[in-house]
Amino acid sequence: MHLGVWFFFGFIIHFFVVPLNTITIPILGFPLGFYMAAQGSLIVFVVMLFMFAKQQDKIDREFGMAEDD
Repeated sequence: MHLGVWFFFGFIIHFFVVPLNTITIPILGFPLGFYMAAQGSLIVFVVMLFMFAKQQDKIDREFGMAEDD
């Protein structure tokens, strides 16, 4: 799942930047393609890192390999 999301936001979104630029974000006034290429992908990657760390901690605790806090 993580790899699929990473591939989508890392490659697929960037292939469609030109068509996405026809859509403008109302409040900011930026084209959507530019925003997704410049900021959107990075935001998704950071959120994915936190989700992955949480899931890995759960797996570590399940198998008794968690680090003590």
